[in-house]
Amino acid sequence: MADARRRKRNSSEPATVDRTAARAGASSAAGRSILWASNSPTVGTGYGTQTAQVVRRLARKGHQVALASNYGLEGAVSSWEGIKHFPRGFDMHSNDIIPAHYHAWAGETGGVDPLLFTLYDVWVYQGKQWDTVPRIASWLPIDHTPAPPKVLDWCRRDNVTPIAMSKFGSSMLDRAGIEHHYVPHAIEPVFTETATFSTGSEQITGRAFMDIPEDAYVIGMNSANKGVVPNRKAFPEAFLAASMVMRDHPDVWLYVHTEDRGSMGGINLEELARSVGIPMERLRFVDQYSFRVGIPQELLAAIYTGMDVLLQPSMGEGFGIPAVEAQACGTPVIVSNATAQPELVGDGWLVDGQPFFDAPQKAWLVTPSVESIADALEEAYARGRGRSAKAVEFASQYGADYVFDTYWLPTLAAL
Repeated sequence: MADARRRKRNSSEPATVDRTAARAGASSAAGRSILWASNSPTVGTGYGTQTAQVVRRLARKGHQVALASNYGLEGAVSSWEGIKHFPRGFDMHSNDIIPAHYHAWAGETGGVDPLLFTLYDVWVYQGKQWDTVPRIASWLPIDHTPAPPKVLDWCRRDNVTPIAMSKFGSSMLDRAGIEHHYVPHAIEPVFTETATFSTGSEQITGRAFMDIPEDAYVIGMNSANKGVVPNRKAFPEAFLAASMVMRDHPDVWLYVHTEDRGSMGGINLEELARSVGIPMERLRFVDQYSFRVGIPQELLAAIYTGMDVLLQPSMGEGFGIPAVEAQACGTPVIVSNATAQPELVGDGWLVDGQPFFDAPQKAWLVTPSVESIADALEEAYARGRGRSAKAVEFASQYGADYVFDTYWLPTLAAL
């Protein structure tokens, strides 16, 4: 097998922080009218958790904030933590309703040209209704090389200011000559080494919730099971590599924190596991009912703590928040050496791959090498179990309060 050691991130190097956001004039004016359009903060998606994180802090700063959901609330206006919460529309991505929500919110607050924030894939936004919104700040993922044409078309609109969520995304916008801001995703303090989680009646470990022995070596995955061709989260390659390692090491288990049967347009992962020869008695999926009704972040932190390595070799990532969450809990990670993923590794391994042309997006992804993933898993297994202080130190630069003060406040002042 190829030597994966040459691809290991030098985790002894001190964590660095991109400080390109101007500190001068970093305090933003309070009382601005803002509509935040994304997944509902009530759902556990990456977009939902980032929405909850930032909107809470905007409200604490005195801004007049409302939410426009494109997933997680349907059919009626509601409220979240005292913040008005507009529902999704009939269009899959709420193209039909978000601009209308914007004008409704402007009328309610009496604000002059409220600021519309979008946190979502921007290539889905279509229609002349978006021209009626004077100011849009799009916090957007870029998970291809180069940035897809539809993404760049949106970013070049006169009423849009792009905000890159990764340094990779920022470099793709620089390459296209598009002015923008940079604000990374962030994590709440709940993501820390967590020995047990309280169910109300008892304390359980992450291993107990996963139904995995305490003395096993655990490979963990936490990725959305969506898409077949391409399967951007690379479940087929990850499962095949894991099966190779599990056959050689009878104490290795695989825990997969996602929907397991492809109900969201993904792959039937149980069938995939059988096809690649994963020992089924050492495979665990998250409890599907708990997953559907919502896993508390405190429990997710205990799950990460119960893993020995997080396996997330995606074909492309706009950010990749599980890698930071896992490292904050002391768990090293394995990710692809592509798009935003390398910048998120403080302690772990980068795997190589083969370029894959995503024809609908007219840009490139990377199919991770099964051999390279298996090499990295073998190195992780050889290192043994235990928490990584280097991973925790690295993840600290993505703390929610730090990111808000260092990046969001200057960006808000500039918008």
